[in-house]
Amino acid sequence: MLQLEGRTALVTGGTQGIGRAIAVALAQAGADVAVHGLAEDRASVETVELLQELGHFAGLFTGDLSHPMPDCVDQLFRRVTDQVGGVDLLVNNAGSYMDQPYLELSFETFDRTMKLNVYSGFLLTQRFAQHWVASGVDGRVLFTGSINGRLAEPTHAAYDTSKGAVEMMVRTLCVSLAPRNIRVNGIAPGLFSTPLTAAALADPRARRWLELHTPNGAIPGPEVCGEAAVYLLSDAACHIHGQVLLIDGGMSCWQQPDVPPEFRP
Repeated sequence: MLQLEGRTALVTGGTQGIGRAIAVALAQAGADVAVHGLAEDRASVETVELLQELGHFAGLFTGDLSHPMPDCVDQLFRRVTDQVGGVDLLVNNAGSYMDQPYLELSFETFDRTMKLNVYSGFLLTQRFAQHWVASGVDGRVLFTGSINGRLAEPTHAAYDTSKGAVEMMVRTLCVSLAPRNIRVNGIAPGLFSTPLTAAALADPRARRWLELHTPNGAIPGPEVCGEAAVYLLSDAACHIHGQVLLIDGGMSCWQQPDVPPEFRP
């Protein structure tokens, strides 16, 4: 079993969905885990309780990572280092999509999407990397991208653009930080059953169509991403740098599924 004992992690956007699954998996692997969320709400309370049961809860930190930039990132970094200390695993998972069709997309929506999905992880990694280099720490960073960073959707222009930026950010930070003994990688989830996808999956016909676009036919829960995160942050992945692992059931490999009879005109 992969182990992270003696490590301390910060997971942004770690109170629900894929972020929570990663936080729990890291704790199960032995790491102490601090989680960040937008607010102290039911989701954050449930996440804290899960981590406490595992005996590896390191703290809850709340706040909006999209405003005001860059002060919000600086504040989170200072609060975490002051109250937890010793963080050597950073998971940049915070993000959302607030999209509109491209021709109707407002600057405000695009700006907030980029700040939350791109800028926050870029700046927070820089803060921790500066601290790690000064302290001689072999830090490890994981970004949560998306299959949308490679496969576009017409109604998700801002989100797709932001996740494409995350893919290149992983590579760019890899070549900048690997010589400093800091590993940077990412995961790119496909379609999972999370609070963000609940509305889309509630329609049985829509869900069936989405299953057909996935070679293994599955829409799993976010826990599938947890073990992948543990691996990429563990010693077992010591020679893996600058990679984004697709976790998508094969969706990115399939140009177009065969259309079954129930969907034909």
